[in-house]
Amino acid sequence: MRPSDPFVDAVADNLLDRLEDCKKTFPTALCLGGSLEAVRRLLRGRGSIEKLIMMDTSNDMVKLCKDAEAAQQDSNQNIETSFVVGDEEFLPIKESSVDLVISCLGLHWTNDLPGAMIQCKLALKSDGLFLAAILGGETLKELRIACTVAQMEREGGISPRISPLAQVRDAGNLLTRAGFTLPGVDVDEYVVRYSSALELIEHLRTMGETNALLQRNNVLKRETALATAAIYDSMFAAEDGTIPATFQVIFMTGWKEHPSQQKAKRRGSATISFDDLQKQFSSDS
Repeated sequence: MRPSDPFVDAVADNLLDRLEDCKKTFPTALCLGGSLEAVRRLLRGRGSIEKLIMMDTSNDMVKLCKDAEAAQQDSNQNIETSFVVGDEEFLPIKESSVDLVISCLGLHWTNDLPGAMIQCKLALKSDGLFLAAILGGETLKELRIACTVAQMEREGGISPRISPLAQVRDAGNLLTRAGFTLPGVDVDEYVVRYSSALELIEHLRTMGETNALLQRNNVLKRETALATAAIYDSMFAAEDGTIPATFQVIFMTGWKEHPSQQKAKRRGSATISFDDLQKQFSSDS
């Protein structure tokens, strides 16, 4: 892995910015795998976190993050940090024990995303916050197009080369299904420029964002790979010779229920109709 990835850092910083919009503090936080090192490095006191639990399914990734923490001298030294190897779908965290759950570019890898989000809600205390960033379905649309055209030309058919990703409309449904209140979803697109398609592929490998499908075709023919690079360059290259790659990032926000939170009125309790409102505004204009 790269010690500092500008794209990952930008997403993590954007995600953590949401903590500055909250007057509430979050003494205990759980950070799920994906971009553990970037999240911890960029916290900079946001959320007033006192205890941070960092969890990943990979023992090697946890060790890497632990080594990075030991080597850093930053403003987060006052945070009590612990490291756990665990699965998002079966969180080894006591129910109602954390104030904040953060996941940056990790949850789109889970096999059961709704189940993982339900586990996150169970781990949260009442009025706890769930913050997540996942890659959306429009991610790497240029590469998908180039791969499809190249495979049709060279092999006469197509097979998925990029893992399936959630669409924006799915994110709100996932939050509601998991039982979060006050759900919020917003989208950002990051366009990263590379010198060639091969550099893009290398970046995806260092990020760990290659295809994870079990039934994928493990063999990519040399002529298909070269054709993909050539088609990518001919269709999308800029005047300076660089090629763009679009990363769509979906940010999700949800809260665990609490009596202090605002709630929608009971259906049918309205005292004025929209027709009356429309007539009133029409007469005023």
